[in-house]
Amino acid sequence: MTPTWIFHRTTRLILFLGLFLLGCSSPQPVSPSNRPVAIPVDKTPTFTPSPISPASVPLKGTPTAADCTETSGSVEKGVIKTPLLDKPMTYNVYLPPCFTFDKGKHYPVLYLLHGQNYDESQWIRLGAASSLDRLIAAGEVPPFIIVMPFDYSYKQPNEYNFEQVFVQLLIPQIDRTYRTLADAPHRAVGGLSRGGAWAIRLGTRHPELFGAIGGHSAAIFYVDEQSLNGRLLKIPASQMPRIWLDMGDSDSEADVIKPFEQFLTQNNIPHELHIYVGWHDEKYWSAHVAEYLRWYAANWAH
Repeated sequence: MTPTWIFHRTTRLILFLGLFLLGCSSPQPVSPSNRPVAIPVDKTPTFTPSPISPASVPLKGTPTAADCTETSGSVEKGVIKTPLLDKPMTYNVYLPPCFTFDKGKHYPVLYLLHGQNYDESQWIRLGAASSLDRLIAAGEVPPFIIVMPFDYSYKQPNEYNFEQVFVQLLIPQIDRTYRTLADAPHRAVGGLSRGGAWAIRLGTRHPELFGAIGGHSAAIFYVDEQSLNGRLLKIPASQMPRIWLDMGDSDSEADVIKPFEQFLTQNNIPHELHIYVGWHDEKYWSAHVAEYLRWYAANWAH
């Protein structure tokens, strides 16, 4: 016979298991507090974008001179540091409008030298850059580059190395840096007063480098007064630069300019002499800057 306590314990155990099973099988009522929340699923595929290659980017057309609307050139500064000179050779470079647009275009070069007691800014102040802007815009001259170096000295040319630095360092540096037409027919040298003396010396000593020489009130070096004429006679006719001389009718350098011009005439060396009203001063030179520029560019095709 089963003891009573075992019977009761067994009965309770059966009832507990029945209730447990009944609770698991019966769904519980859903209240707002325990309603399942739907989590949105982003079905957009995820990926890591690859870098954009240059080939996949549409290329804009390369700017050309036809796209350019510039009407003014720009002026850059340069310097040559060399033990050949006591001071660095600083210089200004005028670049014509639209120089940066047509990378295939090359330009003639005009070297302009300042007068004594002035510097590389003199020709800019006299209107070389602004005059050339206007001449180019009017179609009177083709675009060209102007290089204006600084000569710090008052010495005669055989007393220091300006000429050597000019010929061996400055011209090659300009030709490397800018898109120049690096030959004598497209390279000219000119100057006023002492700068005119330099232009005549450089042009006659290096006719293979310069196709034109401009002496504006040229204060010809006294060390050149004896050698200049003989030098000119040795230049082959095919290499003779074009020569321009001008001065004011009250110019203080007339006593050296006129004999030089007479020698050119007597020896049938082609040249131009222009005598205008004026003195040996900036007022005279600035009045004729545009005329000078037209002359230098006369043989440079548009």
